[in-house]
Amino acid sequence: MNKRLLYLSIAAGAAGAAVVVAGCATLRSALHFQEPQVALQQINITGLGLTGGTLDLVFDVFNPNDYRLRSTRLEVGLDLEGTHFGDALIDRPLDLSPANHSQVVMPVRFEWAGVGAAARGFLTHQAINYGVTGAVLLDTPLGDKRVQLRSTGNVPLKKLF
Repeated sequence: MNKRLLYLSIAAGAAGAAVVVAGCATLRSALHFQEPQVALQQINITGLGLTGGTLDLVFDVFNPNDYRLRSTRLEVGLDLEGTHFGDALIDRPLDLSPANHSQVVMPVRFEWAGVGAAARGFLTHQAINYGVTGAVLLDTPLGDKRVQLRSTGNVPLKKLF
């Protein structure tokens, strides 16, 4: 009987050590936080009216971490052709899978007043120069983390018509 108890205690010790090692690996990867990569993929024109319109900003968000991130707030300002076009806010949870891409769509309202040349480019080009600035609030294993966003480039427009 003593041999059996000895084997059981060794097995229990080995199982406990495995749990500790696995926990350390999770903690080690949590301590190595990498900021998500955010890229504007497309702008969809969803509505035009006399006073302004609506756009959907389609972002590709890559989570390079080995663990799931949960966004609790995403806010961005959008400039098109060098002119501020509007601001967007997502105030609902977004889950970002580990080491994976996610598509995030943000609606933006804008007014024609003050957008002049940007509006002409907006209506006549297949692609448009953009600038996005903002921040995302992430819930990480080590607590909340605010990550600044900044991106510029050309992005294709999906025509309304």
